[in-house]
Amino acid sequence: MRVLVCGGAGYIGSNMTAMLAAEGHEPTVFDNLSTGHTAAIQGTHLIRGDLGEYHLLVQTLRKYAIEAVMHFAASIEVGESVLTPLKYYRNNLCNTHTLLSAMETAHVERFVLSSTAAVYGMPLEMPVKEDSPTQPINPYGQTKLAAEKMCHYQSRTGRLRYAALRYFNASGAGNNSTLGEDHRPESHLIPLAIQAAMAKRSQLDIYGTDYPTPDGTCIRDYIHVEDLCKAHLLALDRLRTDSEIIYNLGNNKGYSVTDVVETVKRVSGRDFKVVQAERRAGDAPVLTCDHTRAKQQLGWEPEHPELEQIVATAWKWHSEHPNGYPD
Repeated sequence: MRVLVCGGAGYIGSNMTAMLAAEGHEPTVFDNLSTGHTAAIQGTHLIRGDLGEYHLLVQTLRKYAIEAVMHFAASIEVGESVLTPLKYYRNNLCNTHTLLSAMETAHVERFVLSSTAAVYGMPLEMPVKEDSPTQPINPYGQTKLAAEKMCHYQSRTGRLRYAALRYFNASGAGNNSTLGEDHRPESHLIPLAIQAAMAKRSQLDIYGTDYPTPDGTCIRDYIHVEDLCKAHLLALDRLRTDSEIIYNLGNNKGYSVTDVVETVKRVSGRDFKVVQAERRAGDAPVLTCDHTRAKQQLGWEPEHPELEQIVATAWKWHSEHPNGYPD
């Protein structure tokens, strides 16, 4: 298929672009490069543009005869969303509206939306299932849920077939560890711990050590980025027959912050300073996924479920790219 990958120069988007090409599809990247890296998509055609540019989107969809769209171009930082909510409503909701409008004009029906576990807010029961209550507690989760609802109502018109994929913690490096995580600034635990191991930061802060968990630190569900991307391919194929599908994508297994720290130390063979800090507002003690629906309906299951595997691929990429992607 000819697939437009919005945000395709970013972390997950670049891995998706590489996998689409490897599987015989024809990806075209649409990215404003505000957080993406051209070095991550070498050899793939890039349209540099913003999702707010309706006419450019329509032109692109028609020029390249696009058959499906994957959307990875949202803003993703929970803390930032609290400080600048209008940015998140504009990019995650208004720009998604513009993208869907362009797709409708160009008669492109298939759409895969990068969503998030943040739509569940502070779940009372673990692991989280797709029919768990959606009660987001920050603008990031709220705008993602609103984008899902917009897709739902558009699908009822018969002009959209969509998959909303609710990620837990995307991690690791894909495409033989050649495509890694390079956020600026970085906020995700595994790359932060790796930066500490590489002495690129003086210490790693752990926020809260008194949670009701076995070691007192938060537990999260980490999924390798390649496993995530494989689920997208399966979901895209299922949209040939289904008009609306929603899946949780995670490992069905959680690891604590302490587990991550010890795994990075073991994989890297390096020690680093860890500092205990106060809890952050809104951090759930445990957040893990039930991916039974994706397993049963898509035939999907993570191939890299162990934390050590995930960290090893991330460590390899960071070791070979100590300064990240070239500017």
